[in-house]
Amino acid sequence: MDFEALVKAKFDEAYHSSEHPKKFFLTENGRGVVDGGEMYNTLLTDVLNVVQKAIVGILKDSHHAH
Repeated sequence: MDFEALVKAKFDEAYHSSEHPKKFFLTENGRGVVDGGEMYNTLLTDVLNVVQKAIVGILKDSHHAH
């Protein structure tokens, strides 16, 4: 089994299986401090969803190969 190819295929599949945020919002307080917390949390959630889908797919496929 070509594990590298499987991992790449599953990550590509996971990435393309859902929509990703198109806009990120940065909030600024009255003192001009920009807070990227919302952007970070949105990005982190999106990345983790892709990783989780990919890992589940990899484990399923590698399990079937044995």
